[in-house]
Amino acid sequence: MKNAFILFLLSILPGFSIAQQTAGIVKTEFIYEQAPFPSCHASTLAETSNGIVAAWFGGTHENHPDVGIWVSRRDKKGWTAPVEVANGKQANGKRYPTWNPVLFQMPKGPLLLFYKVGPDPETWWGMKMSSTDGGKTWSKPERLPDDIVGPIKNKPVLLASGTLLSPSSSEDKGWRLHMESSPDGGKTWQKTPALNDGKEFSAIQPSVLFHPNGRLQLLCRSKNKYVLEAWSDDQGKTWSALKATELPNPNSGTDAVTLKDGRQLLVYNHTPKGRSPLNVAVSPEGKSWQAAVVLENEPGGEFSYPAVIQTRDGLVHITYTHHRKKIKYVVIDPAKLKPGAINAGQWPAP
Repeated sequence: MKNAFILFLLSILPGFSIAQQTAGIVKTEFIYEQAPFPSCHASTLAETSNGIVAAWFGGTHENHPDVGIWVSRRDKKGWTAPVEVANGKQANGKRYPTWNPVLFQMPKGPLLLFYKVGPDPETWWGMKMSSTDGGKTWSKPERLPDDIVGPIKNKPVLLASGTLLSPSSSEDKGWRLHMESSPDGGKTWQKTPALNDGKEFSAIQPSVLFHPNGRLQLLCRSKNKYVLEAWSDDQGKTWSALKATELPNPNSGTDAVTLKDGRQLLVYNHTPKGRSPLNVAVSPEGKSWQAAVVLENEPGGEFSYPAVIQTRDGLVHITYTHHRKKIKYVVIDPAKLKPGAINAGQWPAP
């Protein structure tokens, strides 16, 4: 009787069941099983007319000079073998590591690939390439203007005006956010002043979300133990002061996207320390967040630097670093999510 009563209590108490934690997952797979590099990180993805394209940096290890930008395309047969499309070789023969590729498909235009080259994040510079055939072939790399680094980790967004708004940041004088914008698809650029001083909040790698009446929201990584946010009412020219959300952040990358149904979706490590678990949360208005999916929860593992997009068919596509050895790919149907409450920043117990 006692055990039966305990089971009855568990059945009626609020929780987050295994079924809820995985609800909506349509597909999960690795982009590759074997590759000519031992380590990888910082994936990105985009939808083209020919399917999904993913990129990441790979080499001996992060910041090694042999690290290059690798690309794979998903066709009807699956993922193509990874191909290196960019590296940090200089005209004088010296080679630097590459960092943080970012893909973005311009409507009725080329697929853009932004990335960084340099010995470290304090001194790196921005580069850009483009493809007119869905990532099969690429233009010659070109360097961005000296004060422009491009989208630093997460995808840019296209505003109603046609301006490409690129969320960016710098690490040379404290961790500070800024925005870069281009009215002509990445040919010319403007840059906002830093959005924070790098002292009260140490913040990098923002994502941009859309809200009614043209309002924008940014969410970002921080050293302050929480995901940070700010808001803009003038299309990203100026932003409110940063403040902490209720969601934890262990100084690890996040990414977010505005869904077609108006909800906001965030992929991040819901933990104050380490890079496991990796979670998906949703919000109706970008303020109150609900637990949606647990992508990974292996203790001590590294599941990090997610990238997320929603494709024309409504599905959500996510890539992320899996133990620094592989890139994992997950597809979610957001209509089938079964969110649970996040109270005071606590992910609901299973």
